[in-house]
Amino acid sequence: MPGKIVNTGKIISTSIKPETNFRKMLYRNRFLFLMILPCFLYYAIFKYLPIWGIMISFKNYKPFVGFSGSEWVGLKWFIQFFSIPDTFEIIRNTFLLGVYSLFWGFPAPIIFALVLNEIRNMTAKRIIQTVTYMPHFLSMVVVTGMILEFLSPVAGPVNELIDVIFGYKINFRVESQWFRTIYVASDIWQNLGWGAIIYLAALSGIDPSLYESAMIDGANKFKQIIHVTLPMISPTIIVLLLLRVGNLLDVGFEKVFLLYNPAIYGTADVISTYVYRVGITNYELSYASAIGTLNSIVNMTILVIANFASRRINKTSLW
Repeated sequence: MPGKIVNTGKIISTSIKPETNFRKMLYRNRFLFLMILPCFLYYAIFKYLPIWGIMISFKNYKPFVGFSGSEWVGLKWFIQFFSIPDTFEIIRNTFLLGVYSLFWGFPAPIIFALVLNEIRNMTAKRIIQTVTYMPHFLSMVVVTGMILEFLSPVAGPVNELIDVIFGYKINFRVESQWFRTIYVASDIWQNLGWGAIIYLAALSGIDPSLYESAMIDGANKFKQIIHVTLPMISPTIIVLLLLRVGNLLDVGFEKVFLLYNPAIYGTADVISTYVYRVGITNYELSYASAIGTLNSIVNMTILVIANFASRRINKTSLW
């Protein structure tokens, strides 16, 4: 009959090949892929391609001979590093600077974000955010120059204040016991506002009804932070903590190099500055590469252990 649909029981296949779907997805999101391309190229060129150079850690590398022509020496450079008298001191300085920066520097942006989130005057909030963000964008040379001027024993404001209160001045540049304090304090000052950005974003995503429920139950501001705010942003805190732990021994070369001098090597000389001296100054490329490789292996090991512990304890991890 005209207009009658007859069901023959046959199933007409409308599947599309996976290749076609993939091509359509690439074309549909082509502008998004173009946006991520610079990031991909950065990591490909500066992070993954240089992995090939790790082989010089196990060779007596000669630039004019090349990778393949250089003599294989195995673990010679690793053994040499652990046989020098300064090895323990260099590792200790690097570890302590990393731990102190983590212990004091990691909670600082969290606390600052919590305080900033309670400010209701938007004008004052924007001014504070702008002022605290600015040091992050300053060149490290400018930052270290400011630090040295502030701490100058001649006319530095810090020493002038110490002189007024205690009646003497401190030459911070030659007294090694102050280096770690200067390094950690300046790092907090430089990255406080910048590090708080992601926590402020996490705080803005908390459901206001949770705070209303807590207020009905009689919770004051402090208890709201403890029982509502911190649990809600804890996944963000844990992920950033894991990333920070994975770089525990990657103490910033630029700041240490610009602040230290032979008089304070006892507390200021770290793995990165030692690698610079032996690798660039003394032109011992294989030896410097071996130390850098060892540093990366230790960082990766710490990250894997911390990630495993986090996954077992609170089900939050990087992978």
